[in-house]
Amino acid sequence: MSVDLKARAAQAVELAQQAGAEDAWSTVSQSRNVQFEYRDGSLEKVKDTTSQSLGIRIYAGGRYSSHSTTDLNAERLQDFIEEAVAITAALEPDEYRRITPEALFLDRPGDDLDLVDASVQALEREQRVAWCRALDEVSHQHGDVISATSGVYDGTQRSASASSNGFLDEQRSTYCWFGASVTLRDQGDKRAEDGFYAGGAHVADLPGPEEVGRKALKRTVSRLGSEKGPTVKASMVVDARAASSLIGRLLGPANARSVQQDRSFWAPLIGEQAFSKTLTIVDDPLIVRGLASRRYDDEGISARALPIVEDGIVSNIYVDTYYGRKGDLRPTTGSPSNRVVRPGSHSLAELLSEVGEGVYVTSWLGGNADGTTGDFSLGLRGHMIENGRIGRPVGEMNVTGNLRDLFSRLELLGNDPYPYSSTLAPSLVFSDVDFSGA
Repeated sequence: MSVDLKARAAQAVELAQQAGAEDAWSTVSQSRNVQFEYRDGSLEKVKDTTSQSLGIRIYAGGRYSSHSTTDLNAERLQDFIEEAVAITAALEPDEYRRITPEALFLDRPGDDLDLVDASVQALEREQRVAWCRALDEVSHQHGDVISATSGVYDGTQRSASASSNGFLDEQRSTYCWFGASVTLRDQGDKRAEDGFYAGGAHVADLPGPEEVGRKALKRTVSRLGSEKGPTVKASMVVDARAASSLIGRLLGPANARSVQQDRSFWAPLIGEQAFSKTLTIVDDPLIVRGLASRRYDDEGISARALPIVEDGIVSNIYVDTYYGRKGDLRPTTGSPSNRVVRPGSHSLAELLSEVGEGVYVTSWLGGNADGTTGDFSLGLRGHMIENGRIGRPVGEMNVTGNLRDLFSRLELLGNDPYPYSSTLAPSLVFSDVDFSGA
């Protein structure tokens, strides 16, 4: 990990220009990823991998191409880049493909996001095995456990980028996750399966492995006796952990590429009151220790908070430089970071009490959403809400509708954002949702 990544990235840009490119953008990345998995009392899998790569974007004669390699040998790299420039010269011109303007590099935040934990970099085998054993022991504390798999996943990541128009910077981060997946014996030949994992940039921010293992087992126990849910129109409470996926489906087509290609229901929504006034979403790359925090995106655009939806009104979408030019849109950023949904003031128990009767969704089981129309059909599992409390477990049911319509009927939000996701969403309450089941 001692390679000077910035020097390598700058060298690649220089080589591209020497080969005839007017402009070039290079990114050199290096990572280490460690995986320990423990199954039913035994260490089952250990994997420790390191990788490095170089990617380069070539701009030559109004033409563009991108290339990548894992071979950073100086002599072979020169040959690789010369060939990349020659290939680019044979392509069709594209007037919209130009290097990121220098103005978008300005006001880049300092390196104060606290994304590197030295204790992750110093983790030893013994600590990883001890965490696995603790998870394994707790997750087996039920008489009907068939099997449980525990895991610890950690790593370090570095990348540096350089451009022919003055960009040169580096980003670093660490991560550590651990948790367990549990399978229980249920009625007849049925099995109940669930689990829980926690993770972040710093080990100190995580709960202990015993607590994580208990949550994994508790979630699985709650699935015992699950039956096929009913066909009904009812209120839907989406658990905070499941809410992040639903928000992701909503925002999936909220980008300039989809809009420009007429594949997004967001196209006519900018500036409009498109959703419930209770919905506010901000893309915030500057959260200290955030799972998707960064100082710049992969085009070098300086990181800053980007309001997407404010009190139900669409303020922005994700706009990269290429599709920004094609669609005459101001560049914001081409890729998401931390998505923050403004929470409400109700606890989950208060939300359930307020709803009274309905369906409480704890996880999604496949399905699809059409980015062009917003129509969706999602499999789910969860519980019926009975007398304002979590009732019997249900599954084998779908929820269908339209995402814009669904989020227009968002009534309440919890005060419980799920912390182990780059989408910090609380529990959500929707009215008059269509469910199909028995």
